[in-house]
Formats: sequence, structure tokens, C-alpha cells
Amino acid sequence: MRWLWFSWLSVCNCASFAQAVDSTRLLSEVIVKSYAANKSITLVPASIAVLDSLQLKRFNNQSLVSAFNTVAGVRMEERSPGSYRIAIRGSSLRAPFGIRNVKVYWNRLPLTDGGGNTYLNLLDNASLDKIEILKGPSGSLYGAGTGGVILLNAWSGKGNQISVRSTTGSFGLFNVQAMVNGSIDKAKVAFTYAHQQSEGYRQNSSTNRDAFSLQLQHAIGDRGVLSSSLFYTDLFYQTPGGLTQAQYDANPAQARGEAASKKASVNNKTFFGGLSYDHQWNEKWSVQLGAYASTTDFVNPTFLNYEKRKEENAGGRIETQYGFTEGLLKGKVTFGAELQFFHSPIRTFDNVFGNAGNLQVEDEIDSRLLIGFGQLELDLPKNYSLTIGSSYSFIGYKFNRLSTIPAIRQQREFDPSFSPRLAILKKVSKNLSVYGSVSKGFSPPTVAEVRPSTINFNDSLQAETGVNYEVGAKGNVGRFSYEVALYYFALDQTIVVQRLNNADYFINAGNTDQKGAELTLNWNVFDNRKEFIRSLQWWSSCTLNRYRFGAYNKRDTDYSGKQLTGVAPIIIAGGVDIGMTPSLSLHTTINYTDRIPLNDANADYAADYFLVGSKISYSRKINSGQQLDFWFGVDNLLDQKYSLGNDLNAAANRFYNATATRNYFIGMSLSISKN
Repeated sequence: MRWLWFSWLSVCNCASFAQAVDSTRLLSEVIVKSYAANKSITLVPASIAVLDSLQLKRFNNQSLVSAFNTVAGVRMEERSPGSYRIAIRGSSLRAPFGIRNVKVYWNRLPLTDGGGNTYLNLLDNASLDKIEILKGPSGSLYGAGTGGVILLNAWSGKGNQISVRSTTGSFGLFNVQAMVNGSIDKAKVAFTYAHQQSEGYRQNSSTNRDAFSLQLQHAIGDRGVLSSSLFYTDLFYQTPGGLTQAQYDANPAQARGEAASKKASVNNKTFFGGLSYDHQWNEKWSVQLGAYASTTDFVNPTFLNYEKRKEENAGGRIETQYGFTEGLLKGKVTFGAELQFFHSPIRTFDNVFGNAGNLQVEDEIDSRLLIGFGQLELDLPKNYSLTIGSSYSFIGYKFNRLSTIPAIRQQREFDPSFSPRLAILKKVSKNLSVYGSVSKGFSPPTVAEVRPSTINFNDSLQAETGVNYEVGAKGNVGRFSYEVALYYFALDQTIVVQRLNNADYFINAGNTDQKGAELTLNWNVFDNRKEFIRSLQWWSSCTLNRYRFGAYNKRDTDYSGKQLTGVAPIIIAGGVDIGMTPSLSLHTTINYTDRIPLNDANADYAADYFLVGSKISYSRKINSGQQLDFWFGVDNLLDQKYSLGNDLNAAANRFYNATATRNYFIGMSLSISKN
């Protein structure tokens, strides 16, 4: 039966594919800011995915997982509600928890902290308007990282509007979101508040989050714009822990034995504030200045210990652009710098029935990061364009263990890294562009990797480096939008997670050979009809991965040639969007994920799975400026048993974190607008 589903998916993929936008827009109409382009996505020589607010509404408003997993080359995992991991063209080998090796920006300012970690779970999707995902090494403008870049743009709204929406569903899900935006003269403001709670499918997997965000914008004269972005989130979620195969087969909803008694959980309270200024000096010169600061209080009772830490971040980014036209040449130069500071006192205690016991260690860790970057874009004759860019990164860590006498002080400075990128694009016709690129990536270990849960500082861990070769094509044929990307990424000093006495630590695993293909296609069958079915869009995405370890020996065992741990060879997503009257719409999505190797030896695999979800929405205008929306949906319609966030190379083979069975949600919203 599974192969019938898979065959049907394959046929769909040949006929249709998308990561695309709403059903009335073609790929060539999508404008992106990635790589400082501010142009049509078809004219940027890179593989870029865009998720806008309409795509996010295909799913329930609980998380971003389903939306991210429609994008070819991207896998977002959820070990338990609120615990996210993201892999872009790679695996989650470096991320037992959290998001690493992917650089994330919030309104053009770094959300990824100076220690290399990102708390994406702090943001509610009510505060998001648009997401751009850059695949592969993007260090020429964004510094360290081989996994890719995610650009998050805050919800800003249009006009003057108040909106409230709420969703309730299975396993105690309750979500409420309130949004207010308005404008007075040259000033704009947008405020969001979101509360979410859930009991969770598994034991010890409840979550509770309150998130506030505020966006302010004010025009300064005719050429300047001053903007500020602030958010505060209080997040709590329990961590049930991984299960063995026998436990997973017997009762996937159970938690690991000590989860309740240890009160295994995460409590994260974070404030982020950023200020930026854009100024257009004249027709040629412009500058963007930004600075930010954030503070995090993090409390984490685990199966091993009880950790309390505070994280303080500060930094800034400046980006200057110069546009020129000289004869037949037209182009733009972008150059600038990014600076980040990170300071974190960490105290680790014994976990005594979920409370802090005797102090084990008290540490302080600091990092500093400086990136200088530059990029030249040239529009050449015969519809060619050339992009040449590079960054130079300086990164260093300091570690102090204060709980010993005398204090232990260690320092690690990584060699400055040069990360170039060369790309060329040919606009073959109005509706077709082809491109090729070569880029180098550099990814130092994060703070959580040099000071892992073994609570020892590892000053021997080397940075990952790699070169990515890529060719692709994207464009439109009538109502079809498509994108194809083929790449080969040779990664050296691959960082992988290992386990010792139930604690995590990291080693360099030699080199890995990563070959992949990504296919996208969106078919806008028809729209704006007057029949009952007014619009129909059929979309799908396909990811093909052939990832292998190169020379990799561990404890006298040779793993060379094995599949890269945590990577599914095939992932296919797709769906149908149907507009049935001006008020009624239906969204159905599918996802097939191939089996995944769970350890470096490829001795254990997570089974493949096939997911179906659906959401039906109804809108009704009450009167001018007032609208009611209702929706009902179901996730995991086929009631599959699967593990969405596996613990790789897990101690005692506790690989599995089961995800919810068939579950339902229902919601409504009210919006009041005034011009």
C-alpha cells in the first residue's frame, strides 16, 4: 500500500511542484531581498525559497514545521512541542536540540546569537509576514555557516487594523493571537501578542508560551527610515526524552522513565531589541545601519543535571550599496560588516527530583565574531549577470571555570576564514533563467558544541569547511512555475554528535560527500472563474539526497562510505489548494519521507512515513471593514506512527521521539479594518 502512495506522489511530482506563492502569482513575480538583490527570484543566481503569510495559513497556527517542510532541501524537526531543529541541505548531526549551522536574521539583524545557537521557537507565526530561505553556503554576505540562511521579516500589516484569532484542538491545544497595526502621518506601528498551550501527545510534553512583539517605523525626511523591532517571549516546554525501539513499539506516547521525576523541561525567557536606519543618499548610494541587544534566562532540568544560564548578546550590522551604470555595464556594489558579542554565565547542578542540588561546575563563556563582506553584481550584455562576493570572518571563544581553585581559563581563536562566492546567470528568455555558482562555507563549532553536556571545554574541535558547486534553472511556462537545482557539496571536518554516559559531545568525522537534487513546480490550473470551484493550484516538491561519509574512522571502526546520519534519501511534499466560492477554500497537503539512518554505523533506521493533512476555511464579511473567518483541519489524517525528531547516535539506542497521532483543530478570527 505504501508503494502505491509513493507511486502516486511521484506522478504528482512530474506534473506539479511548488514551494510557491498564492495561486495568482508566478515565480517571476516573487521579489526577494536575499543577497542584497531586491529583485525577482528568477534573476538571483541561487536557490531561494519564499514562504509568505498566505502559505503559512495553509496549516494550523501552532508552529512553522509543516510550512518549512514543504520546501525542497529543508527539513524541520520537532523532538517535542516547542523543541525545533532545522537542516538545510544537511542533517541534524550537530543539533541534539536547537538550531545550529543555520544563520537566522530577524528584520535584517542576527537572531542567531554570538554562540551560534538560534531560538526560533520564541517567535509566534503571527509576528511573521515573510520568510526567505537561502540554501547552501551563503558566507559571502552572511558570514559563518555552511547550512544556509533564513531571513525572517516581521508582520507589519497594511492600513489600520485590529485582528484576533484563536485555535483549539487535540491534545489540549489552545492558541490565541491578537494583532494591531496602524499608521499616523509618517509613522507605522504593528503589535502582536500570542499565547499558546498544549498538553502534548506524549507524557511530559506540555508546552506554554506567551510572546509579545512590537514593530515601529518612522520616515525621517524624504530619504530615511528609522525602524525598531522588539519582542519578549516566555517559553516553557517539557522534554519527554527518546525511546528505544521496544519502548516505541509498545507505547510511543510514553516518556523516558525519569522524565517526570527529573522534571525534564526548558524555561526560556528572552528579550530582543533592535534598531535600524535606512538612508538613500542619492540615486547611487544607500546605507543600512542596525544594532541589537538581547538577554536570555535559560533554566533546563535534564536527565543528567540541572542547568541555569544567562545569555547576553549585542551586535550590529552595516551594509552600504552603490549602484552604477558605465556604458554597457550596469551593476551594484555591496559592502559592510557585522559584529557580535556573546557572554554567558553557566551553572550546572545535580538534578534532585527536578530541583537544583549541589553545584557541579560554574563556568563563563564568551565569544566574539567579526565579519567583513563585499559583493559585486554586474549586468552584462546578452542578458548575462555576474555576482562575485566574499566575506572574511574572525571568531574566538574564551572559557573560564570559576568553580575550581585556581580558576581554569582556556581560549580558542579560529583562523580567519575567507568565504568567496562566484555566480553567473543567463536570462534565456522572459520566462527562463539558468545559473551556476561556486561558494565556500566556513562553520566553527558553536558554544554548545565546545562546551557540551559533558560540561568539559573542547578546544580541539575544528571548524567545518566546504565548497559547494551548483547549477539550476527557474522560470515559468504558461501557468507553470518551476525550479531545478543540482549541487555537490564537499564538506571537510564534519562535526557529528556522540554520546558518553548519556551526555553529548562532538568530534570531527573527516569529510562527507553530499550530492543533491531539488525540484519545484507550481501549476496554477485556473483562477477567477465564476463556477463553484473558482481557483485550483496543484503543487509539489522533491528532495533527492545522496550523502555519504568519506574517510571516517571512530574507535577503530571504519564508517567510510556509510549514509550520512539523519538524512532521508528521498522527501516528497505536495498538495492542492482549491478556492470554492469567494468565501470557501480547501488546502490538502502530503509528505513522504524516506527512512533515515539513526547512527553512523547505519545499523538502525527510522521507518519511512506518509502524512496527509487538510484544512478548510470559510470567510464572511460582516460589513465594510469587518470580516469573520472560520477553519477546521486535521493533521496526520492516516494516523501514521512516526518520529519527527530523532536523537541521532543516541545512548542506549534511545532514538525515537514519537509525534502526535491523528489530531484535529478548529479556529476563528475577527478582523476590523479602517482606511
